[in-house]
Amino acid sequence: MKHGKKYRASTSEFDLTKAYEANEAIKIAVDTAKAKFDETIELHVRLGVDPRQADQQVRGTVVLPNGTGKTVRVLVIAKGEKADIAEKEGADLVGAEDMIEKILQGFLDFDVVITSPDMMGQMGRVAKILGPKGLMPSPKSGTVTMDIAKAIKETKAGKVEYRLDKTAIIHCPIGKKSFGPEKLLENYQTLIDAIVKAKPSAAKGTYVKSSYVASTMGPGVRVVHRA
Repeated sequence: MKHGKKYRASTSEFDLTKAYEANEAIKIAVDTAKAKFDETIELHVRLGVDPRQADQQVRGTVVLPNGTGKTVRVLVIAKGEKADIAEKEGADLVGAEDMIEKILQGFLDFDVVITSPDMMGQMGRVAKILGPKGLMPSPKSGTVTMDIAKAIKETKAGKVEYRLDKTAIIHCPIGKKSFGPEKLLENYQTLIDAIVKAKPSAAKGTYVKSSYVASTMGPGVRVVHRA
């Protein structure tokens, strides 16, 4: 892969072979974010688990103390009182069968889908559309719930979902460059603590193999992980 001038210049500003303390690594990631837009700072963690094994899955949600810096468009699929609550709590879109039909026709102008358990039977119709995009509601991520109000509040406040990919890596945003190192460090700490806490009992050996922070367009900076 060929990198541009800005990326190559950024890699000369720190030692690529070295692992840095979290606060230093985040500062480097912020300083090397040279794009003209407010880059997202992400955490990438490689875990010592086998993602093919059901008892070694790592997945959960956490509310970042300083949010994500992203405006999240929330769609709630619910009926009756729950739909009324969703509207009152500031959901961007609320619907039931009508919204499921809309999704089947290609409508995807939302970032998170929250639904009540009674609607899950019908959600199966859009599973093939929402699933590959990571938008399918699930009880594990707190997006299939009786407490619609709480789910909307947490999502709008900066709740992120972390989950293992096929290569045993978790990729998750911890905020925007404009947050500054201090707020990003608070978000990083909250997320890494949640990932460590989610260690499956079946995991053997070193759990956190390596972790990096990087901006959208910038190089990865290795972080020292203290167990």
